Amino acid sequence: MQLRVLGCHGGETPKHRTSSFLVDDSLAIDAGAITSALSLEEQERIRSVLVSHPHMDHIRDLATLADNRCQQGGSTLDIVGIPATIEALRRHFFNDVIWPDFTRIDAKDGPTVRFVEVQPNRSADVDGYEVVPVLVNHTVDTSAFIIRHHATSIVYGGDTGPTEELWRHVNALGDLQALMMEVSFPNGEAELARKSQHLTPETLAGELDKLRHPDELPILLYHIKPTFEARVLKELAELRGRNLQILRLDDEFLL
Repeated sequence: MQLRVLGCHGGETPKHRTSSFLVDDSLAIDAGAITSALSLEEQERIRSVLVSHPHMDHIRDLATLADNRCQQGGSTLDIVGIPATIEALRRHFFNDVIWPDFTRIDAKDGPTVRFVEVQPNRSADVDGYEVVPVLVNHTVDTSAFIIRHHATSIVYGGDTGPTEELWRHVNALGDLQALMMEVSFPNGEAELARKSQHLTPETLAGELDKLRHPDELPILLYHIKPTFEARVLKELAELRGRNLQILRLDDEFLL
């Protein structure tokens, strides 16, 4: 699998874009920076978007992606998430108030957008990829995603504080090539991280102690808050024993 970083921060400035990743040009993971990072031609190649949860920094470009798709007359875009996420998108986002309901506006061969519910802990086929959502701990119902293709797995941890169920699934994987994990706040903002259910370098280290994969497994870190970036990077540099890699805009990986 080829992984491309479209956005990897927990906030936005001219040098920071919010969470969004692209697998093999056709499968997006979260939508914080799809249309701001991709050309119209690249957007049209996306067939499905996995949405971890309905917070704005993870869904906002669904609006402009659907709008562009409709104007292009492209194929139907599948928006994939656990039931709570899909319900939130239906009720609060594509609701003909905040944004048009593109599930009722046709594009090329059907509706511009189609909602696809996937169930926690159950494998689903998403355009040829095996996807398993796993619930994690955040302020709203949120899922991580295990994504497998051609006997290769990657894990996207979503937004989460300390959690347990994810590690049971991750430790059972025999073909894991990369683990993507959030880290948002510096250790000195532990109370803010606790209330918002995000990780600090210290709590990230505690989570990675639950991981039984080899130390050389790439741990790809995202969601650092721009305000605290320097402090978080300094604290991450002090962690030892894991192959930590800080994601940057436009990074690409072949996994």
